[in-house]
Amino acid sequence: MNMPTLENERVRLSPLSLDNYHHLITIAQEDKLIYYSPSDITTSEKLRNYVEVALEGIQNKTVMPFIIYDKVKQQYAGSSRFGLINWKNKVLHIGWTWIGHEFQGTGLNKHMKDVMLSYAFETLEFEKVEFRIDERNQKSRKAVEKLGASLEGILIKDTLMNDGFRRSTCCYGILKDEWPAIKTSIFKTV
Repeated sequence: MNMPTLENERVRLSPLSLDNYHHLITIAQEDKLIYYSPSDITTSEKLRNYVEVALEGIQNKTVMPFIIYDKVKQQYAGSSRFGLINWKNKVLHIGWTWIGHEFQGTGLNKHMKDVMLSYAFETLEFEKVEFRIDERNQKSRKAVEKLGASLEGILIKDTLMNDGFRRSTCCYGILKDEWPAIKTSIFKTV
């Protein structure tokens, strides 16, 4: 599977690999960076394992992982990916997103989602993009809602977290038919 590089004037999403993940080690170790995720990236070994799992997904054509570069700050900022890619039904998830604390609230995430959603709907011509978020993660839920995603339902206690807690997952979606209006209204200033 060919991995694209996605970019606009603010952000560049390049394929995440074992050759570039080291740029994220310091960010990955920030306190409570992925508190609401079942993944653990708090050491360089755990981050490498996280990347290796993502790379296996490329081989299976179910994942496209990216390293995020903030062009304004001229620094690597984090990671995101397309996952659970269903080529037959033309549905994929955007998630596994984490950016360093200094990049949060700067508009970087909106720019990332703009290039990712554009690629999913306009290049891949997928019918639906989904987001899955821990019910407790109000910050991420509000961010996805600002993108125009609709809450479709909540999966009750469906994901086991590292500390043994069973989280409930909010399922959001954007349909291809909704994308032109969302792009015009939400992303016109991007």
